[in-house]
Amino acid sequence: MPRYLVQFNPKQTPHFFTDILIIGAGIAGLRAALAVPRSCDVLVVTKDKIQQSNSNYAQGGIAGVLSPEDRFENHIEDTLTAGGGLCHRDVVEMVVREAPAQIATLIDWGTHFDEEHGQLALTREGGHSHRRIVHALGDATGFEVMRAIIEHARQTPNLTLWDDTFILDLLTHEGRCVGALLARPGQGKLLVWAKQTILASGGAGMVYRETTNPPVATGDGMAAAYRAGAELRDMEFIQFHPTVLYVAGSSRFLISEAVRGEGAYLRDKNLERFMLKVDPRAELAPRDIVAQAIFRQMEKTRHPNVYLDLRHLDPVLVHKRFPGIDKVCRGFGLDITTDLIPIRPGAHYMIGGVTVNPQGQTTLPGLWAAGEVTSSGLHGANRLASNSLLEGLVFGTSCGHGAAEAAERIPDTFAALPLASRFQPETEGHLDVTDITNSLRSLMVRQMGVIREQAGLEQAMSDVAFWCRYVLPRAFESRQGWELQNLLTIARLMIQSAQERTESRGVHFRADFPQRDDAHWARHVVCPAFETGIG
Repeated sequence: MPRYLVQFNPKQTPHFFTDILIIGAGIAGLRAALAVPRSCDVLVVTKDKIQQSNSNYAQGGIAGVLSPEDRFENHIEDTLTAGGGLCHRDVVEMVVREAPAQIATLIDWGTHFDEEHGQLALTREGGHSHRRIVHALGDATGFEVMRAIIEHARQTPNLTLWDDTFILDLLTHEGRCVGALLARPGQGKLLVWAKQTILASGGAGMVYRETTNPPVATGDGMAAAYRAGAELRDMEFIQFHPTVLYVAGSSRFLISEAVRGEGAYLRDKNLERFMLKVDPRAELAPRDIVAQAIFRQMEKTRHPNVYLDLRHLDPVLVHKRFPGIDKVCRGFGLDITTDLIPIRPGAHYMIGGVTVNPQGQTTLPGLWAAGEVTSSGLHGANRLASNSLLEGLVFGTSCGHGAAEAAERIPDTFAALPLASRFQPETEGHLDVTDITNSLRSLMVRQMGVIREQAGLEQAMSDVAFWCRYVLPRAFESRQGWELQNLLTIARLMIQSAQERTESRGVHFRADFPQRDDAHWARHVVCPAFETGIG
């Protein structure tokens, strides 16, 4: 497996220098950029338009203790309970206690959260013991939050924003990260040298056919960090959102957790409210429990989906609270106040990722990381709803501060390092990249979905290893090929980790090992170190 995706020679490649390079312009990346003092130059790059991030599509909201009936201890315990014994308490306490101040900062930057009677409107979602979720535009919180942050970032003079910029690889020299190799339309490859680099590139939901993620979520940052030698862990833990609109022609639109938080029921094709028999919290159980229950009910009834039922709720409240969901469903002839909404689980959030400490430092010096690309210890084995935007805010802030302090200790040199990639790529035969990508995504749904078992995982590993053997040694010239290489890299790590964890915990359910095993598995699964073949 080559160290770099493409060939490059520093004598023939343009160079760019910055104090801090931030890869990703979602909530974590831009929050990091805005935490850097004006004395540092910051370059923020994103591979699509700046609005195209998972953060922008977040419906539910941001969790924070803002009600007099709620306490930090309640939010902490809810997070620990959902996390299945793998959360780091110190990280959970840090993030929860910083939530009110982060929400206040967003308001100062112009975010308009929904209000009731002059106060922030708070809702409840699965796994939460209290109403503590702030939301905006009903069910378009991410859109409103990112609007405000992007506007603020564009007015900040030390920030440079590049969209349509692909992260090919992180650059390393003498055991530390020194920048990144990027690709830009019309410019080709570009070497960016940075005193400190912050990775905030998001998740890898596109490794599955059924996903709520936008097309940009192909695990590029995770794969680049892995090739650079950073540690990844807990890659078996990917959260499936229980309620994804399942209609032919739909892009698998997310139906927010907040719908169940406001009282919606789950029913099977026979109209049985099956969650009542599964968990005392019924529809408000954590996502892993609900997703697994839906999967089993689909198998039991031999039906491709179950249904969300909002018919008993106040229609005025439903239309006001969920205008985005209502609009999408109406496009398919569904009235969410009178019709049952067909749903099934879909890949939603990558819990595993690049290992970081509470300050956001990775195991690779010079590289920091925040948001969905990381494994921070906040989510454990199962993310509590609406904790992800919060994590991006808190760790983005920490990374921005820490990276700036480190960068200010390094003098300007404007010297390019003697790094090159001259491997001889495989060139024989034409590859149908689209066909391999679709085959991979289908395989992951079948064998690495909500419920897994050894025989399926072995078959998945065999297929993915076969594809890797002839896809990874190639040097592609386009984003589609690079994304396939990254998806294959991430898929292999996910399957390896799922095979290793012979128990069921949180979002990882093994039908052949259905019990949680704290005696052997109350720990992280660390991915094997990257073994470079040719450089």
